[in-house]
Amino acid sequence: MAEVRVRFVGGPAHDLVRTLPAEADGGPPPRWVLRHPDGPAPAGGTGPDHLYERDRPDPAGGWTMRFVHTYPLGAGE
Repeated sequence: MAEVRVRFVGGPAHDLVRTLPAEADGGPPPRWVLRHPDGPAPAGGTGPDHLYERDRPDPAGGWTMRFVHTYPLGAGE
């Protein structure tokens, strides 16, 4: 499976760089949910999830993912 480097822009994961699975067009998935980007999950495993959307190619050679919304109790809760 191909991978692509992304930089998250805005929200709690601002400037975090990660590798995500690449779509058929070579870009990252259209949307990505990050859980606890700044540390381990809270006790009990619940906590906020942060939704990001594919933005545009990054001049450094990857892509950017733009912050959209935070789900206070997690997207699956």
